[in-house]
Amino acid sequence: MSRIKATMLFYATLTIGLGSMIMFSLFLFLGSFTVIDLGLDRSQAFVADALLSLLFFLQHSIMVRKGVRMGLANLIPDDYYNAFYAFSSGITLLATMLFWQRIPGSIAATGGVFHWMLRALFFLCFAGFHWGSKSLGSFDPLGVKKIKRLIQNRDTRAMPLTVRGAYTWVRHPLYFFSLVMIWSCPELTLDRLLFNVLWTVWIVIATLLEEKDLVIEFGDQYRQYQARVPMIIPYKLPVRTD
Repeated sequence: MSRIKATMLFYATLTIGLGSMIMFSLFLFLGSFTVIDLGLDRSQAFVADALLSLLFFLQHSIMVRKGVRMGLANLIPDDYYNAFYAFSSGITLLATMLFWQRIPGSIAATGGVFHWMLRALFFLCFAGFHWGSKSLGSFDPLGVKKIKRLIQNRDTRAMPLTVRGAYTWVRHPLYFFSLVMIWSCPELTLDRLLFNVLWTVWIVIATLLEEKDLVIEFGDQYRQYQARVPMIIPYKLPVRTD
C-alpha cells in the first residue's frame, strides 16, 4: 500500500472509529435515542433494532477470526488489517447508532439516590475502562498505531501477553467495565432492554471465542493465566506471581 493510501486509511479509521465510539458512549449513558426515524411500529422497531445488533455482532466477531484474516490476506495486507477491521467496525457501529429506533414507554426507572448511584457507577466504569486500556501499554483499538509506524518507516511490534493493572483482576477487564456500563442506565425502555440482553450475550460469547484464540497464540502461558485469574467477573483478589 502506498504512503498516500496508508495515510488516508489512518485518518479515515481515526475519524470513523472515534466518532462511532463517542456516539456509542452517549447511547450507553443517556439511554436509547433515535437519530433517523424510520417510521416503524413497535414490533417493526423491535425487529430492526435486533437486526442492527446482529449485523454488528457478525461483522465484529467474524472479521476478527484468524481464519478470515488469512483468507483476506491477498486483498488486505496483514499490516493494515487491524485498521481495516476497526474502520469496518466503526461503520457498522455508526450505522447501528444512527438507525436505532427507540421504543417509547419505560419498563423500569430509578430515581433519587439510586439514579445518581448508577450515574456514578457509569463514570467509575468509564475510568476503569481507561485503566484497563492503560494496563495494556500498547492498546490500539483502532489499529492506527501500526499504520503510523509504517508511514514513519518504523518497525512494528507484536503485543505481548500483558498481566498487570486491571489484568491481574480479570482476563477481560474492558468487557467487564463495558457490561457494567451497559446495565448502568437508570431507565429501561423496551428497546434498551433488548440492547442490554443482546449485547451482554454477545460479549460473553465473544469472550469465549477470544479465549480460544489466546490459548492458540500464547499456549501454556495463557492457560496458567486462566487458572489464576477470573475471565470477566472479578470475584477474587489478585494472586502475586513474583
